[in-house]
Amino acid sequence: MKCLCCVRPQTYHCKIVLLDEQELLQEIQDTTQGQEILDTVFRHLNLLETSYFGLRYLDASNQTHWLDATKRIVKQLKGKDSLTLYFGVKFYAVDPCKLLEEITRYQFFLQVKQDILQGRLPVSFELGAELGAHVVQSELGDYDPRRHSPGYVSEFRFTSHQSAALESRVAELHRELSGQEPNTAELNYLDRVKSLPLYGVDLHPVLGEDSIEYFLGLTPAGIVVLRNKIKVASYLWPKITKIY
Repeated sequence: MKCLCCVRPQTYHCKIVLLDEQELLQEIQDTTQGQEILDTVFRHLNLLETSYFGLRYLDASNQTHWLDATKRIVKQLKGKDSLTLYFGVKFYAVDPCKLLEEITRYQFFLQVKQDILQGRLPVSFELGAELGAHVVQSELGDYDPRRHSPGYVSEFRFTSHQSAALESRVAELHRELSGQEPNTAELNYLDRVKSLPLYGVDLHPVLGEDSIEYFLGLTPAGIVVLRNKIKVASYLWPKITKIY
């Protein structure tokens, strides 16, 4: 009879995709809980304001879920051949510019960039160009004709509806940001997006009493209801006394 006390925990290879698209490879065991891998990521990124962040995974139906820090990772990702987790902002700060640590603000900057690029946070042409210029300033610094040849901004992806006209406008606005430090450009980026109606909104489809599909959005300030991407109602958290 096999001694159960001698059975070694099974080891798995887990890939964590960070917001800058870098990948962190980690070995975990079937007993490893979510908090352990979260702590590993936080240490890797030198994050202290950790309560805003989490790890997501895709289930067999390609639906996104947040990893439960109190449960075993393998149990939550059951049926998956490869263990892949995605690091991101779970709780959006109402004003990300007031976050204490620069590294925390930088992670928010990366998250909102991703939200805009993937179409979760719609922006107008002009705002998209303005934000794009701040991205370029953050990455490349001041415009320099000796280093930046025509079309240099095309290597960046800013929005889900990027065009040559947008890239031209980004390059034009980038020239006006000369002297702005990278962290200042990122801060100004966050300052422009924090007041957008869909900033930090986690949308969920719901069917109304009129049998029309709406989207229920959880925001840092409360709950919004959208129909055809237009806000039709909003409820602030302090005024919400009961959720059924």
